[in-house]
Amino acid sequence: MNSEQPEVHYRTCNLCEAMCGLEIEHKDGNVLSIKGDKQDTFSNGFICPKAVALQDIYNDPDRLRQPVKRVNDEWQKIGWDEALREVSQRLLSIKKKYGNKSVGIYQGNPTVHNYGTMLFMRNLTKALGIRNKFSATSVDQLPHHMASQYMFGHNLLIPIPDIDRTDFFLIIGANPVVSNGSLMTAAGMPGRLRDLQKRGGKVVVIDPRKTETAAKADQHLFIKPGTDTLLLLGLLHVIVRENTANPGRLAGHIQGLESIDTLTVDFSPEDVSSQTGIEADRIRQLAQDFSKATSAVCYGRMGVSTQQYGTLCQWLINVLNIVTGNFDRSGGALFNTPAVDIVKLLGSKGTLHKYNRWQSGVRGLPEFDGELPSVTMAEEILENEDGIKAMITSAGNPVLSVPNGKKLEEAFRKLDFMVSVDIYINETTRHADIILPPTTGLETDHYDLIFNLFAVRNVAKYSPALFSPDKSAMADWQIFKALANHIKPQKNPLKKLMDRWSTPQRLLDLALKMGSYGRWHKGFRWKGLTLAKLKRRTHGLDLGPLSPSLPHRLFTKDKKINMAPDLFLEDIERLKRGLVETGVEQKFDLLLIGRRQLRSNNSWMHNSHRLVKGGDRCTLMMHPADVRKNKLNGASNVRIESQVGSIEVGLEESEDMLQGVVSLPHGWGHNRRGIKMKIAAEHSGQSINDIIDHSLVDTLSGNAAVNGVPVRVEAV
Repeated sequence: MNSEQPEVHYRTCNLCEAMCGLEIEHKDGNVLSIKGDKQDTFSNGFICPKAVALQDIYNDPDRLRQPVKRVNDEWQKIGWDEALREVSQRLLSIKKKYGNKSVGIYQGNPTVHNYGTMLFMRNLTKALGIRNKFSATSVDQLPHHMASQYMFGHNLLIPIPDIDRTDFFLIIGANPVVSNGSLMTAAGMPGRLRDLQKRGGKVVVIDPRKTETAAKADQHLFIKPGTDTLLLLGLLHVIVRENTANPGRLAGHIQGLESIDTLTVDFSPEDVSSQTGIEADRIRQLAQDFSKATSAVCYGRMGVSTQQYGTLCQWLINVLNIVTGNFDRSGGALFNTPAVDIVKLLGSKGTLHKYNRWQSGVRGLPEFDGELPSVTMAEEILENEDGIKAMITSAGNPVLSVPNGKKLEEAFRKLDFMVSVDIYINETTRHADIILPPTTGLETDHYDLIFNLFAVRNVAKYSPALFSPDKSAMADWQIFKALANHIKPQKNPLKKLMDRWSTPQRLLDLALKMGSYGRWHKGFRWKGLTLAKLKRRTHGLDLGPLSPSLPHRLFTKDKKINMAPDLFLEDIERLKRGLVETGVEQKFDLLLIGRRQLRSNNSWMHNSHRLVKGGDRCTLMMHPADVRKNKLNGASNVRIESQVGSIEVGLEESEDMLQGVVSLPHGWGHNRRGIKMKIAAEHSGQSINDIIDHSLVDTLSGNAAVNGVPVRVEAV
C-alpha cells in the first residue's frame, strides 16, 4: 500500500439514534475528512452536522484520559489500580454503614449508544445490589415502554412507523426532520418524507410550534401543550361513532375494544376543541382522513411523552393505529425483527410485574423495570434519612438534563461519596470525588443493540474501532467489570472462567447466532448470521423491510393485545380532574416547551467549535403578539420565571409559535463555576431544567413533565 495515500474507515455514527453510515478518511492517526457513506445500506450517504464533529471528541484536549481525584477542589491524576480500589472500598463501606438503599446510580443517554456499557453495566449494579437506579429514560421515553408493556407484554416491543410505505403520516409532538427519528430510527428523514409525498402520501404535524418538520408537511395544526390526550380521544370518538373502526385481521387478537367505545363517549371534537385549540371540524376531518387512507400511521414522541399525561398519549396512539387497521401491516406500525433480538433474549419472565414493586422514599413514585423516576433523585439524597449517601453517574449530566438542576447540584454536594464514569469534568462530574474516563468514539467498536430494534428497516452493521486506545486506557465495559470484581470477587471457578471469557464481541457474536437470522447446522457450524460474517459487510447488511409478526411476537399470556389496561382507564379520571383543576397561580400565563436543534446533542458536544459557532442558539422563541402583550418590544434579553427558579436568555420573536406558548432548547447551561472546558461564554447558554419544576410528572409512569411548564416572561 502507498503510505502517502489516506486510508478509509467505515462505521456507524453513535452520537444519536439515526445510525448514519460514515466514511472517514484518515492518515497517520489523524482524521482528514468525515462524509456520509453512500454505500451504507441504511443511510445511503445521509449525515447531519454532528457526525462531522465526531473527530472533535477524539482530539479534544479537555477530554480526560486517565482517572482523576478531587483533592481540596483540585483535580489530581491517579492510576487505574488506585482509582478502582478506592472507588470499590468507598462504595462498600457506605453500603455496609447505611444499607442497600444507600448507593444510587444514574445512567445517561449515551449508555444506549455503547453496546459494551449496555452488556456490562449490570455486573456493577448486581455486585453492589443497587436498588436506587435512575436514567435518562424517565426524562424522555418511559411512557412508550409502559404502554408497550401493558399492551403487548414487553416494554421493548415499541411499534415502528413504516414511513417508507405509508400513505398518511400523522406526527404529534415530534420533529423527525431534526432528530432523524427517535424511537423510530430513520436516517435521512427529510428524504423519506419527500419520497412519501412524491408517491401521493400526506404528512400532517400536530405541534405548538411550526417545527422544521411542520414546515415540510402538507398540514400543520397548532395545539395547546399537554392536551394531546384530548385530541387523540377526539379522533377516536369520531372513528368509533362513525363506524370506521376496523382492526382488520387483528380483530381476533385484541381484547378490550368495547372499553374504547365507552371511554370516548365524553370526548367529541366539540368537547375537546376549546382545550386543544383545534377547531372541531378540523379534528373530525383529520379522523376521517386518517381512517380512510389506504395506509396510515400515527407517531408521537417527546412532546407527548414528556407531559403530565404522557403514558395515556402513547397508549392512545397505539389504539388509534390498531382500531383503524394500521397495526402490524405494511404502511402502518409494525415491530422490528432485529439481528440481535433483545426482546426475545430477555423473554417474558415477569414482564407484567415490572411496575410499582417499590416506590421512591419521599414522594412514593413508582418503580418501572427496576428504575425509579429521575425527578426523585435529589430528594432521595436531601430529604430521605434512609436515602442515598453515595452516587455513581455514567455517561450522563443530570444537572443539565433533569428537572430542577440546581437542587440536584445541592444534593450532589451533600453526598458522602460520588464517582463518575465520564470523559469530561462537566456540570455533574465536577461534584465527583473520582472520575473514571473510558475510551470513546473512534477508539471503540460499535454495534447498535437498541436502535436496530427501533429502525424503520431491518438492518445490521458492525463497526470496528478506528484508532487503538492508549495501552493504559480502559473501555466502559472493562471499568464496570473491574469494579464488580473488586466489590464482589468471583469464587466459583466456572463463573470465573466465564467472566474472563466474556467480552462485548463474544457476547455480540453469541446474540447474533441466537437471533432471528442465526441458524444452527447439525454439523456444529453456524449457517446463519455471525459476527465474522457481519464484519465482512463493511457497509452494513440489509435484512429487509418491516413485516407483520403478530400474534406470535406478542408476550402477553393470551397472545392478545390488551387494548384497555385497567391502569390506563383509571388514569383517564386524573385527566378529567385536570381539566377543571389548574393549581397554578395566574401570574404564570405562558406555557414553556423545549425544542431540539440539529447541531446540539443533548447536554454534550458543546466543546466542539464547529457545532457551537455562530449566533446564540439558546434563545426563547415567542410569538410577536405575546411580545407585545408582555411589553417586551425592543427587549433583547428576558427573564423566564417558574415556580422553582428563573433564568435570563435572549429573546427571539417568531410567528412559528402558538400564542401563549414559548420555547427554549434543552441541553445548554454551561455557565457553572469549576467547569474546565473551553466552551466560550457566549455559547454556554442557560439550562431550561433550572426552571422545570421537578414536582411536575406523569404520575402514572413517573416520567418528568418538561413540556407545558407554566412560566412568566419579563424584560431584564
